Amino acid sequence: MTRTYVDSPASWVRDQVAAIDAAGDTKAASIQGLDVVVLHIEGAKSGTWRKVPLMRVEHDGSYAAVASKGGAPDNPQWYYSLKANPDIDLQDGTQTFPMRAREISGEERATWWERCVAAFPNYADYQARSQGREIPVFVLEPVD
Repeated sequence: MTRTYVDSPASWVRDQVAAIDAAGDTKAASIQGLDVVVLHIEGAKSGTWRKVPLMRVEHDGSYAAVASKGGAPDNPQWYYSLKANPDIDLQDGTQTFPMRAREISGEERATWWERCVAAFPNYADYQARSQGREIPVFVLEPVD
């Protein structure tokens, strides 16, 4: 399958993706010194693909995708694409896996939220300044 990728409008994201692509390894970039993974997400409206670096939050082969947008009162654009097109690829290190995303709530979200904050403590600050928006969390699970 041939995919058409578009670059992020954010220069820091473009720079991270370029470094990861050049090295073939997500360890070529970080966010505040912490490991990232890259989600390959199909656009909800455009059908083009984007590479989205996110904090690495992994548990038993599943990953979390936290739609924090730094604590902004609205969701990042990739949130809507992931809702519309939950089948993605996830790169962790040098390996890429097909995954399926699902937004979580309730106790499951609370459990994953603890894992997310443990991996990246700033998430707690982002939630506090999000103006009442509960930051969405997706679980990304391997596709058989």
